Amino acid sequence: MNNEQGFTQFKLNKQIFNAIAETGFTEPTAIQRKAITPILAGQEVIGIAQTGTGKTAAYLLPLIKMLGYAQGVHPRALIVIPTRELAQQVANNFTLFAKYTDLRCTVAIGATGSKKQIEAIEAGIDILIATPGRLLELYSEGHLILKKIEYFVLDEAERLMDISFMRQLYALLEVLPRKRKHYLFSATMSDLVKKIAADFVAFPTVIEIEPEQKTAKTITQLAYALPNLKTKLNLLTYLLKQTTEVGVIIKKLIVFCRSKETANNLYKYFTRINGADYATVVHGNKAQQSRLNAVNNFTHQAITMLIATDVAARGIDVADVTHVINFDLPLIIEDYIHRIGRTGRAFNEGCAISFVTEADMFYWHQIEKRIGQKISFTNLPQEVTVEATTFDEHQHMQREIDRQRRKTDPDFKGAFHQKKRNKPEQTATRKKVRFDKPRKLKG
Repeated sequence: MNNEQGFTQFKLNKQIFNAIAETGFTEPTAIQRKAITPILAGQEVIGIAQTGTGKTAAYLLPLIKMLGYAQGVHPRALIVIPTRELAQQVANNFTLFAKYTDLRCTVAIGATGSKKQIEAIEAGIDILIATPGRLLELYSEGHLILKKIEYFVLDEAERLMDISFMRQLYALLEVLPRKRKHYLFSATMSDLVKKIAADFVAFPTVIEIEPEQKTAKTITQLAYALPNLKTKLNLLTYLLKQTTEVGVIIKKLIVFCRSKETANNLYKYFTRINGADYATVVHGNKAQQSRLNAVNNFTHQAITMLIATDVAARGIDVADVTHVINFDLPLIIEDYIHRIGRTGRAFNEGCAISFVTEADMFYWHQIEKRIGQKISFTNLPQEVTVEATTFDEHQHMQREIDRQRRKTDPDFKGAFHQKKRNKPEQTATRKKVRFDKPRKLKG
């Protein structure tokens, strides 16, 4: 291995080098090359790099080196993460990289019993990986002492900047010691991240890995323009019967839905057709253990399909996911990048397929603008039946289109409102029809 290209260019130690070698990694990624050295040099870092580029190792490796060995009882490093799945993923990476050290780590996440988490904390830990809610709960109940925190990491920062987390994060800043190092990592540098990051990191070293395209080059992106839900289902059923799609062999795929109801319905449909071991489902209403079991079964067993809402977009790291299908487009544009980033990982080829209805066109154009790439629609295969759109679904899509137009044109009143305003004489002469009583037939 060339010292200038491999991990030995960093001032890590033998234990860490041995652990890295066992993982099979030989070359650091771009974010790792640029972030590890300044972190080891004592600088505070904001790291921006797309999903699947090794951001977790970019801060874990120097943290393990700087912590050195197990000391005391209270945690010295705190990693705050928005989702339970991602917290567990980071903990798994820590286990790999800290294999030959005696450093202690535990995960504190909600939707599970806190007894084992409290026992681990009281026994003594060096690194705590936590979601904001459970973290503050343990602190407020007196189970967690944070006065020894030296290193504070915000991972997936753009999601942590959501309004739902901000109050918790500011409350956390009030109880952490003032003398601490901050590290903020994110897949995107949105205006909100820029605005609020200043409250967390005063004089950071900003490292932004900006690829020519915002999504990984190993991912082929396709899109289909579809009229309604039933046609989406027909196309998905057709694609699952194909051996390959654009040259990528279908092994494992994740199907993303916008709602828990759609995710559950797809799960029931495909397990009824293909058997109970064909698919699994993950969404926010599932208990934490159920979600972990679903991801573990998808990772380690012969389950082909994981159906998920965006709760799983950033917490799944399965190297052999060959396809991501956006059954519904995400409402948060950045989530598209995180979704399709579940495939094409570790230099493998992947394919991302999006189903786009008329009501999705606003979001689709925003996605193309965000990734800096125009994705032409693929012709629908002749074998796929195009279903008629029901009246209720058509009305729902029209209301959604009106809502989107109001975002860009505050003066827009809506299609139905316009019709009444432009033709008042029709509404004035229209007769009321009663449906509560049967009408008598003449003659």
